[in-house]
Amino acid sequence: MSDEKPIAIGQSMLRRDAPGKVTGETPYPGDLNFDGQLWMKMRFSDRVHARITHVDTAAAEAMAGVVAVYTAKDVPHNEYGLVIKDQPVLCGLGGSNPAAEIVRCYMDCIAVVVAETEAIAAEAAKRIVVGYEDLPAIFDMEAALAPDAIQIHPDRPGNTFAQYRIRKGDMAQGWAEAELTVEGVYETGYQEHAFLQPEAGVSYLDDEGRVTVVVAGQWVHEDLWQVSHALGLPEDRVRIIYPAVGGAFGGREDMSVQIVLALATMKLGKPVKIQWSREESMQYHHKRHPFKIYTKWGAKRDGTITAIEARVLGDAGPYAYTSTKVVANATLLASGPYVCENIHVDAYAVATNNIPTGAFRGFGAPQALFAAEGQMNRLAAALGVDPISLRTQNAYRDGSITATQTPVVPGCTLVEVLDACARESYWPTPDGRGGWQKTPIEQPADPARRRGVGVAAGMKNIGYSFGFPEHSWAGVELRGKDQIEEVIVRAVGAEVGQGAHTAFVQMAAEAVGVPVEKVVLQSHDTTLMGSSGSASASRLTFMQGNAIVGAAKKALAAWANEERPAKGVFEYNPPRTTPFDPQTGKADPNFAYAYTALAAEVEVDIETGLVWLTRVVSINDVGRAINPNLIIGQVEGGVVQAQGYALMENLISKNGRILNPYLSTYLIPTVLDVPTEVKTVLLEYADPLGPFGVRGVAELPLVALAPAIAAAVHDATGVWVDYIPMTPDRVVKALRAHGIGAVV
Repeated sequence: MSDEKPIAIGQSMLRRDAPGKVTGETPYPGDLNFDGQLWMKMRFSDRVHARITHVDTAAAEAMAGVVAVYTAKDVPHNEYGLVIKDQPVLCGLGGSNPAAEIVRCYMDCIAVVVAETEAIAAEAAKRIVVGYEDLPAIFDMEAALAPDAIQIHPDRPGNTFAQYRIRKGDMAQGWAEAELTVEGVYETGYQEHAFLQPEAGVSYLDDEGRVTVVVAGQWVHEDLWQVSHALGLPEDRVRIIYPAVGGAFGGREDMSVQIVLALATMKLGKPVKIQWSREESMQYHHKRHPFKIYTKWGAKRDGTITAIEARVLGDAGPYAYTSTKVVANATLLASGPYVCENIHVDAYAVATNNIPTGAFRGFGAPQALFAAEGQMNRLAAALGVDPISLRTQNAYRDGSITATQTPVVPGCTLVEVLDACARESYWPTPDGRGGWQKTPIEQPADPARRRGVGVAAGMKNIGYSFGFPEHSWAGVELRGKDQIEEVIVRAVGAEVGQGAHTAFVQMAAEAVGVPVEKVVLQSHDTTLMGSSGSASASRLTFMQGNAIVGAAKKALAAWANEERPAKGVFEYNPPRTTPFDPQTGKADPNFAYAYTALAAEVEVDIETGLVWLTRVVSINDVGRAINPNLIIGQVEGGVVQAQGYALMENLISKNGRILNPYLSTYLIPTVLDVPTEVKTVLLEYADPLGPFGVRGVAELPLVALAPAIAAAVHDATGVWVDYIPMTPDRVVKALRAHGIGAVV
């Protein structure tokens, strides 16, 4: 590796995939077509919870142009799931899985139709007759946890996929030491991923006879493993390829069309294509978990936090997806990134008959930090102290003992991040006591509009947590004679729009010591290299980068031995993590973190309840900025996605059915809604384990904006709003309850 001035890292070079995407030359799954391809449509459940009594496919099969109809009996191992294999591929009678006889939500699939055209397949799917015996359904988390509640899964008594507890210190002592307490009940809603490319894909047999699925996803090897398992095929008879991926945000971690496409090609030996409509996409893939968090914090008058307790409920829907891990993250962050000797947390991933929930950018952190940072802001207000100063006083530092009774991993920079947030936003003046003093802001001329500023902070793990296996493979091949003329990098980590592939190229160029023009990346195909893991958990640049650096070292050693071409393959394995102790919560949950703090400025119309987010100052410690402009884009995108989560995106579910499955009725921020300014400040305190000091950043700018907005609304109006999204009707209701604004 070169010790000279950086060749590639730290440079804001153009994304490798930008020209093709801008010109339209780059194909997405829906753009792909094969000669002689057939079309597929999926028939979803008509009931939210019912036992299937019969499935009659005769009318569908009799239609001209219908080639095949597949039901539960056609799936060799009729189950799938990223963490727990608890969901049938197809629900119905017969087959390998007795649990498949019951539908547990509207997104359960009962049959798939393969036909000569998409229109024929769609019509045939409507003609499938399904008989049901309705079962009681449950949609409320508290009701699901009641002792007499119906059991959605008989083998999971109590309607929970996971329960976690933290028991740190002596709560009686913590409350006795508290001179002031603040309590809150915080609720967060669903969020739709709203990626631009709906679920689509095509399957075929490749030249070696492998069942090949070309689809958008986040982890090619996990898709391969789940397809292989469900269809009973050896892994070397399945191939997964990703073309361009039109956004993900966690929404492509779980299966959508992969298994059924592979099933059809396995049965027919022909190419098969499917593409969901926007309505299907919004109805039938998982969402961000709604949470309800009851919490109480105690502190001394000098600002020392003495006790934290929380009861955390996350609505998982009827299948596990990644809920066990999302709720684990929320458990960890229910006390925020702050030192407290006495912490008591009970958390539950609750089974209901609502739409399934799973991975979404932030992965439990946005929900938990909405509560924890809300409590910190309440505590600052109750104590009459500056909110940044209070955070700095209690913040994690290297060596701090966390909620899991273990030291925070080395490289903690929360204090540095908070200091930068103060300087760069509304607290530029030290108060002379080691804290900061806020600068007053000018109020609008319109008496109906109030302006306020709020702050929040947070942390986000990098990589898989709580003992989930973590690794990443990469291969580097050096070609040339006397000098390296070409560098081939094989790394299959998914490019889902975040710019990861460009970062891979830059890190490879830096590791080998050549210009980026000499680097060729081969990716997105399970046949190229071992697993890189998923594009999730802010891990990909960190993990794949370490693997690329390791492979480059091996290739350079081979080059020095005059091997041509010189090849190196490397698997990076980070320090192991451990799950919560079931009684105490003690754990080593993560091997790396990134830290953020941000300030938000809002204007609130006290008559209508409309909240405008006018300015955001976002501070993020990225460890080392491989490509600064790409990171700034990540921050700006994360801020706007968090803005939608906090203020606009109100997905309405009633009795398990989504009532607004359209982008015309589920509102996401547009160019007319984004803040006037997003000031991005990148700090570069190297992570001890990251390649070139890298920390993951993809989720970081999203996790703490909602509580900063809530604090800004309080600063403007004196009213706390503890439910997101903070839609105008909810804000008006809160204002009127405090006698603010006209009575209408």
